[in-house]
Amino acid sequence: MKVLFVVSEVEDLVKTGGLADVGKALPLALAELGHEVTIVLPYYRQLAEKFNADDICEKQTLFSGHEAYEFGVKQLDLQGLRVLAVDHSEFFNRKGLYADTYHAYADNAERFAFFAHAAIKTAQVVNFQPDIVHCNDWHTALTPYFVSIDDTGFFAKSRTVFTIHNGAYQGAHRFSEIPYLQPHYNLHSQLDGDALNYVKMGIRYANKINAVSPNYAQELLTPLGSHYLFEEFQRRYSDVSGILNGCDYSQWDPTTDPHIAQNYQLDDLSGKKACKADIQKEVGLPQQANVPLIGMVCRLTDQKGFGFILPILEQLMQHKVQLAIIGTGDPYISQILKDTAAKHSTKCAFVEDFSVRKAHMIEAGSDFFLMPSLFEPCGLNQMYSLAYGTLPIVRAVGGLKDTVVDIAQQPENATGFIFEEPTGAALLSCIQRALLFYHEDPKEFEAVVKRAMATHFTWQDAAAEYVSLYQAAI
Repeated sequence: MKVLFVVSEVEDLVKTGGLADVGKALPLALAELGHEVTIVLPYYRQLAEKFNADDICEKQTLFSGHEAYEFGVKQLDLQGLRVLAVDHSEFFNRKGLYADTYHAYADNAERFAFFAHAAIKTAQVVNFQPDIVHCNDWHTALTPYFVSIDDTGFFAKSRTVFTIHNGAYQGAHRFSEIPYLQPHYNLHSQLDGDALNYVKMGIRYANKINAVSPNYAQELLTPLGSHYLFEEFQRRYSDVSGILNGCDYSQWDPTTDPHIAQNYQLDDLSGKKACKADIQKEVGLPQQANVPLIGMVCRLTDQKGFGFILPILEQLMQHKVQLAIIGTGDPYISQILKDTAAKHSTKCAFVEDFSVRKAHMIEAGSDFFLMPSLFEPCGLNQMYSLAYGTLPIVRAVGGLKDTVVDIAQQPENATGFIFEEPTGAALLSCIQRALLFYHEDPKEFEAVVKRAMATHFTWQDAAAEYVSLYQAAI
């Protein structure tokens, strides 16, 4: 099949988060299966500074009413895959992708409405007639709409797939403030008051809708887990599915990881002790080999479960344990973590920073990895943790539930610890179970560590499921 993969960021080219990982890994895995994939993304300033690519065709123009939007098309390479970048400097020649520091650009709705349209125009320019147009998250959610109204016949046999990576971010904007869409009078029937919700548009116009884990797809079909889009998902119930993201084990492998103190493998875990001492030294904790270390690397947001973590910090500090948290975000959360680390300096460390090196050090050196998310569409850190023999402590939501097996529920298949209730008390109880297991049964603890390291979630498996989804759409 020919797949036009429309996405707002791609690992190795430009990245702000996990969406970029999918933007690279899935197209490459599809290509390995023999499919012809072309990626389309905006030509951001970061791309221009990195590649300084030439136009591959003459300037193109999209008209919206009486306004003309001229853009160029650049071509880049991603491990042999063709990547086409839409170059409209007014929208994309900026410091950030979506925001200037912490403030989202006021015209993001305009920028990505244009991009969603320009993406399919770009396919026409290079004569790439796709069987599937695969768009991702709210930034590209209008693409199925633009495919549906295209009157050239170019996309007559094309079908659209809309992947929801995080349904909480919906791209809801005042329609009156999106000049590019003003001539589209048929959109007035899609409004909620004066608001146009981009994710709703993706759900309504795509031929198939999928989430990035089976459990998250099921949550989206419930009133509680649908991010207030329950009726929209219910209308498309038969077209909603979930496919678990894969993990890039070429970057997350303790046997070859260049960021950690000592490499180790499933049949020789001795290097993990050196990694533990290394991260303890890095964050300023005592280098105590027999004290369980719980690590966490994430954005400091409510989504990541800090509403459960903060209320139990003092109680947790009463145990024989160390806690190391690395991340940036909400100043309120940051201050409480700083205060706790100052009060319990031998048990708690907080580093208000993020670096790839520290993230790898935490994964390799910790005994447990904490991920008590309020919701988690897929999650990648629990997959990294499993690969490094660092047992995840997670809440039973989204992809966390799909990837971690609790020791109390299935002892013979266990890879971590799970709690369900969204409360601090439930989290503390789960952590206490994990600590008790660590202290009381070292031999079985090592067996679970090895089982975790043998657990893999590959992009090859995910790509095969996407091919089935594409075939169902066609």
